[in-house]
Amino acid sequence: MWTLVTGRPVSLYATAVLRIGYGLLYLVFLLREFPHRDEIWGPGSPWTPALAAQLFDQTGWYSFLIVSDSRGYFEFCYVLALVTSALFMLGWRTRAMSVLFAAVVASFHARAIFMTDGGDNLLLLMTLYLVLTACGRRWSLDARRERIKAARADVAPTRERSLAGRQLRAAHVTLTTVVHNCGVFVIAAQVCILYGSAGLYKVQGSFWDDGTALHYVLNLDLFQPWPAVSHAVDQYPLVMAVVGYLTVLTQVAFPFVLFGRLKYPVLIALLGMHVAIAVVLGLPLFSGTMIIADAVFLPDRFYTFLPGLLRRAVLRRGLRTPAQPEETGLGSVPAQGGHPGSRGAGEPVGRPARHGGPSPSGRTVPDGKPSGQTFTDRKPSGPTVAE
Repeated sequence: MWTLVTGRPVSLYATAVLRIGYGLLYLVFLLREFPHRDEIWGPGSPWTPALAAQLFDQTGWYSFLIVSDSRGYFEFCYVLALVTSALFMLGWRTRAMSVLFAAVVASFHARAIFMTDGGDNLLLLMTLYLVLTACGRRWSLDARRERIKAARADVAPTRERSLAGRQLRAAHVTLTTVVHNCGVFVIAAQVCILYGSAGLYKVQGSFWDDGTALHYVLNLDLFQPWPAVSHAVDQYPLVMAVVGYLTVLTQVAFPFVLFGRLKYPVLIALLGMHVAIAVVLGLPLFSGTMIIADAVFLPDRFYTFLPGLLRRAVLRRGLRTPAQPEETGLGSVPAQGGHPGSRGAGEPVGRPARHGGPSPSGRTVPDGKPSGQTFTDRKPSGPTVAE
C-alpha cells in the first residue's frame, strides 16, 4: 500500500480530464448566466449582500463578492471568474490556478446558496480536491512548457546538483506524489459514497419500491423544462419501473464493481442515466458534474488509446489514397523509351524481358550482341520480380 501511494502519481490523465471538464463546465455556466448575473450574485440580487453576510456569520462561509456593494467591483469579480475558469481548463500555472478556481467556485456558491442545485455542492467538493492533485501534468500548457524545457536541457549542459539538492528534490517529488495520490483516492471515495448513499436511500423509499418514483418526478413543475417530453416518457409505466429499479441497482452496486471489468457497463449505464437527467429533468450542471467525476475511474491507458483511435478514424475517413489502377496485359499503353535491360512493356509480372528482338514499340532492344544470336546461358540484364 505504501508503495502504491509513494511510488508514482496515479491517474494523471484522469485528473487532467477532471481539470478540463470542470473548468469548461463552470466557464459555460458563467457564460450562460451572464445576462442574469446581477440577479443571482450581484448587488441587485434579492438575496442582498447584507443578508449573505448575516448567513456567513452563522455558517462560517465566506465570499469575496460581498467585500463591496459596488457594481464595478462585482463586474471585475465576474470577469476574474471567467478568466480563471478558462486558464484552469487550459492548465496554465495549474498550481496557482487550481487554488484561485476553488476560491471562485466557493465564493459564487456561497453568495447564492439558495439559488443553485445539487450539482454545485459536488462541483465545489471536486474543485477543493483538485487543489491536491497534479492535474496539470497532462494535456495542459504546463505540460507543453515542461516538454520544451526538457528538450532544451538535453541540448544545453546541465549543472550537477549537490547531495543536499538531490535529496531535497527527491523529497519534493515524493511529497507531491503522496499528496496527488491521496487527492485521487479522496475523489474516488467521494463518488463511491455519493452513489452508495443515494442507492441506499432509494431502497428505503416506498416510491422506489413500487416503481412509481420516476412518475412523480416527471410530473413536478420544477423538473419539467419540456413538459411534452416529460408527459411522453410518462406514458410507459413498465419502462419507468424498470429504469427505476436499474437506477437503484447500479448505484448500490457501483462501489463493489470498481476492481473488475463489470465497472465499464455500470459506468455506461450511469452515463445514460445522467444524460437523461440533464435532458428530461433540466439539470445539466448536476449531470455534467457527475459525468466528469465518473471519469476518474477510467485507467490512463484508456485516455492514451483515444488519440490514436481518433487519428486512425480520421485517416480512414478523410485521408484515403486513391485506388491504384490494376495492371493489364496487352491492352495497356506501352512505356515510352526505356532502359537497356528493362522489362518490355506489356510483359507479365515475373517473366524475364525479351532480348535481341523487337520491343512492343517497334524498336530493337540493344544488348551488345550480334543480331540473331540466342542467349540461353545468361540472365536477363534487368531485374525481375522472381529474383
